[in-house]
Amino acid sequence: MNIPKGLRYTKEHEWLHVEEDLATIGITDYAQKELGDIVYVELPEVGDMVEANESFGTIEAVKTVADLFSPATGTVEEINEALAENPELVNTDPYGDGWMIKVRFTDIPEEELLSAADYKQMIS
Repeated sequence: MNIPKGLRYTKEHEWLHVEEDLATIGITDYAQKELGDIVYVELPEVGDMVEANESFGTIEAVKTVADLFSPATGTVEEINEALAENPELVNTDPYGDGWMIKVRFTDIPEEELLSAADYKQMIS
């Protein structure tokens, strides 16, 4: 199971990478494996507001549809346009080409996020 150490994780299986005031968000390797083959990702529009712990979109696999939850509050600066044509990028590279949104954040509830070690323990 791939759990990069430089990221923070949510109990809902999203990951967060912070650079200054911009947070990149996606789902974990564990989550994509649990979902199976991803066939569609519904993301917010650039300029939309997202709230920490609130749904910002959905991810559809062959067997199920799941909500995506934001680990940060802020404005969507960028969405991964490549997922519209190639949603399977979430399966093949969840921490790289399969990222979902970038948020210019105003708040990140750090106390709710997990380290890589804590996330690994949670899913074990």
